[in-house]
Amino acid sequence: MISTDILIIGAGPTGLFAVFEAGLLKMKCHIIDALPQPGGQLTELYPKKPIFDIPGYPSINAGELIDNLMEQIKQFQPGFTLAETAQTLTKLEDGTFEVVTNKGTVHRAKAVAIAGGLGTFEPRKPTIENIGDYEENGVEYFVKEPENFRGKKVVIAGGGDSALDWSIFLANVADEVTLIHRRNEFRGALDSVEKVQELKNQGKINLITPAEVTGLKGEGKLTAITVEKEGETFDVETDYFIPLFGLTPKLGDIANWGLEIEKNAIVVNNALDYQTNIPGVYAIGDVNTYPGKLKLILCGFHEATLMCQSVYNMLNPGKKYVLKYTTVSGVDGFDGSRKEAEKAVVMKID
Repeated sequence: MISTDILIIGAGPTGLFAVFEAGLLKMKCHIIDALPQPGGQLTELYPKKPIFDIPGYPSINAGELIDNLMEQIKQFQPGFTLAETAQTLTKLEDGTFEVVTNKGTVHRAKAVAIAGGLGTFEPRKPTIENIGDYEENGVEYFVKEPENFRGKKVVIAGGGDSALDWSIFLANVADEVTLIHRRNEFRGALDSVEKVQELKNQGKINLITPAEVTGLKGEGKLTAITVEKEGETFDVETDYFIPLFGLTPKLGDIANWGLEIEKNAIVVNNALDYQTNIPGVYAIGDVNTYPGKLKLILCGFHEATLMCQSVYNMLNPGKKYVLKYTTVSGVDGFDGSRKEAEKAVVMKID
């Protein structure tokens, strides 16, 4: 069982920044996310696309923002439960909460902050009749552990950044990589498209376009896919088929927790602390709704800050917190590190 002060559901930018704000208040955090890596949709959908409305950054790539947040919170040593979804929420007699994931991992926390962005991301699955028979038996929707593909034959389908980037990465891991897209053109970062072209020319990536995967074959485990290209049908031997067609956001099991839901978003009290109708359970970032709500990352950062202040007051009744600027107080990490501004000196100048 994993115990923490604040259990954060969602490892997007809002959830990650909440770790920092909680750390300033000496509260430990643990994060659950359905994706296999932190970052939410910024990492999964558009890691190389620029964001222009983060204060202090005229432009910053989405993936770089997540890298910076991970570096910022490292000193507060957050825990992560990745590639699992929060399934059940139970309020215990002592006022704490128990959250169990779809894989049975049990978490206990004094407060819960739902920072799930637009909800749990579920992969968009291709309309192949028997695809369910091969899920986790050759069909994968995420690359959770690249080493699993070492020395294997891999077919990736898709035409966006994820398909391009994983084709490039696995070209140096797998024995054979085939990239299939229903169009000749790809929608992705220029450097990724150019790199795939280079690897194709070197014989490290097999490119089949315009084409679609229409069938899967194998007794109990995937051994080949059926491809349709310009009216012709043929089979390609493979150990893995990875369709990367994007993600669909859904609230998932959170919708069954007794929270007040409005248009697929969680209603919160924005006049005070972004608490839901369940005391001790908060919703911050794009997953919540209130009058005047703006789905912006910087608004999520603000909501995370006030949420942490509320949890601190709840866990420390009667104890007054004196707000200090980090330029004055410095930042003490749970790892023993300390960051502080260079202190002024009093020195006579001759």
